[in-house]
Amino acid sequence: MEQTQPTTVEAKLGLNVFAIDKRTHIVIHQERCDSLCTTRHCIFVCPAKLYSRDGEGKMHVNFEGCLECGTCFIACNHEALEWRYPEAGFGVQYRFG
Repeated sequence: MEQTQPTTVEAKLGLNVFAIDKRTHIVIHQERCDSLCTTRHCIFVCPAKLYSRDGEGKMHVNFEGCLECGTCFIACNHEALEWRYPEAGFGVQYRFG
């Protein structure tokens, strides 16, 4: 029996495996984010949709699902994010495409 290959981006991303570290590799500097940023680019540019704001307007990131593309770091023009690759052995493992 032949297996069908996923055809949508969502289906392909759904095959990824994540080795999750207890420590985040993305740090949000809330003071800088709150005082300087009005656009919240990170919410809109993250392909995994990991950024959100809580009821008080504070930014949060669900680093466990990070695709490690660095787009959020590049888009944050106020240096409110610290981003690095996860430690060795942790992070995303792409399984298809």
